[in-house]
Amino acid sequence: EVQLMESGGGSVQTGGSLKLACVGPGYIHGNSYRAWFRQAPGKGREGVAIIAYGGNTDYADSVKGRFTISRNNANGTIYLQMNNLKPEDTAMYYCAAGSALSLMPNWVHYWGQGTQVTVSS
Repeated sequence: EVQLMESGGGSVQTGGSLKLACVGPGYIHGNSYRAWFRQAPGKGREGVAIIAYGGNTDYADSVKGRFTISRNNANGTIYLQMNNLKPEDTAMYYCAAGSALSLMPNWVHYWGQGTQVTVSS
């Protein structure tokens, strides 16, 4: 069974930074794309950033220029560096593994448990 474990969430003020990490298998056959999604209270789950095994990335427009996704294939960890955080970034952040370079959740086959990020004004 594939397990993904997030860490690094917390509370920061507007303009602050956080770095999330997600530990999982280095390679998941058929699901080599790793991503971060988030879900705010009362809203649907939205894709934030995704990275292919070879390093191609894609980002939601709302985080471009502020968030950076990276991965270490040797130890199976992906990261999300979040800078210049805004109150609207407040959400539960989920690590995911899927089968396409897409920020749509229907391509995801494995989810982590989530880590909370709270940004105060």
